[in-house]
Amino acid sequence: MADQQFEDRTIKVNRVAKVVKGGRRFSFAALMVIGDGQGNVGLGYGKAKEAGLAVQKGIEEAKKNLFKVPLAGSTITHPILGEAGAGRVLLKPAAPGTGVIAGGEVARLRGKSAEEITPAGVLRAYQESQRGPHIPTEVA
Repeated sequence: MADQQFEDRTIKVNRVAKVVKGGRRFSFAALMVIGDGQGNVGLGYGKAKEAGLAVQKGIEEAKKNLFKVPLAGSTITHPILGEAGAGRVLLKPAAPGTGVIAGGEVARLRGKSAEEITPAGVLRAYQESQRGPHIPTEVA
C-alpha cells in the first residue's frame, strides 16, 4: 500500500502558543486527510515549530492511519451522522447521476452549451433568480 498515490487536503492549521518566562513560544498544529479516491482514507495530526513541517508530519501520520470507506460507485453507501463534543457532521450519499457542476468554460471544451451540461434543477433555480422577485397582482 506504500506505493499508492494519495491526494492530501489540509483541514486546519492552528498556531498555538506556550507561555514561558521570556514570553510566548509559537508552534503549529496541522490536521490533514489523505485519500486515493478508491475508498482508502487516512487522518493525521502533526505538530512542529513551522507550519510546513507540521503539515508534512500530519501527512506521514495519516499514511499510518489508513482505513477503508465502503463506496457504492463514487459515493458513500448510507447517511452517516458523526458527533464530537457539540459538533455534528451529516454525510449523505449523492443522488444517482450527480456529477461535477461545471461552468461554461468546461462546456465549450466538450463542444456543448452550458444549458446542456447543467443539471435541470440548478438551471431552473438560476433562471428563476435571474427573472427577479415575483410580484403578485390583484385580480379584479
